[in-house]
Amino acid sequence: SGKLAVRLDTFRLYDESRQREIPIATYRSRGSLQNEEIVVFSHGYGANYQKNYLVYSYITSYLASKGYFVVSIQHELPNDSLLPFTGIPQVVRLPFWERGVENIYYTINELKKTNPTLDFEHITLIGHSNGGDMAALFHKKHPNIVEKIITLDQLRVPLPRTTELKVYSLRSSDKQADEGVLPTVEEQKQFGITVINLLNIEHNDMNDFGENKKKRVIRRYALEFMEN
Repeated sequence: SGKLAVRLDTFRLYDESRQREIPIATYRSRGSLQNEEIVVFSHGYGANYQKNYLVYSYITSYLASKGYFVVSIQHELPNDSLLPFTGIPQVVRLPFWERGVENIYYTINELKKTNPTLDFEHITLIGHSNGGDMAALFHKKHPNIVEKIITLDQLRVPLPRTTELKVYSLRSSDKQADEGVLPTVEEQKQFGITVINLLNIEHNDMNDFGENKKKRVIRRYALEFMEN
């Protein structure tokens, strides 16, 4: 199949400026070479479940097997406040997304110290649901760092309308994004944004607990986007 054996390692970073621990998992092919392109993955909301960053191996390990360096970030810690489900999401959840953005930013900067031979000119953010909202917000907070974002059914934060990075989004068959989150057909053409509506794949099918045939569809698109 052209896949390479993958090594999984887990680490705990610590951001002194925020006094925050950032657990990460790295996926790397055992036959990896220098100058690998980087994928940073952000999980969906898990009510502070501490292994949420490990339950997307169908895509993280798969992309690593194709020669990418993949790092998955645990965004929720045991004592974090739970995500609010009352109020205007774009207001009450913004601090959570901003925290995730800073986790991503810190992780990328740490990789520059620990893995300087990686290809930092080609960084892709992938995120599911709440993690997709973080990915969509990242470019606004830290422009000119990532090359692509791929969201898996983010629902609240608008996809960037820009030609400064490549933007892709896979949409579930059972959830509707908030108004203005997805670009219009005209905007998709104007900015080169790709939005794919998936058939019979629900929002909660997008982690390791989804059916294998559905996960194969998602990761096939992810690899296609990575190679585009």
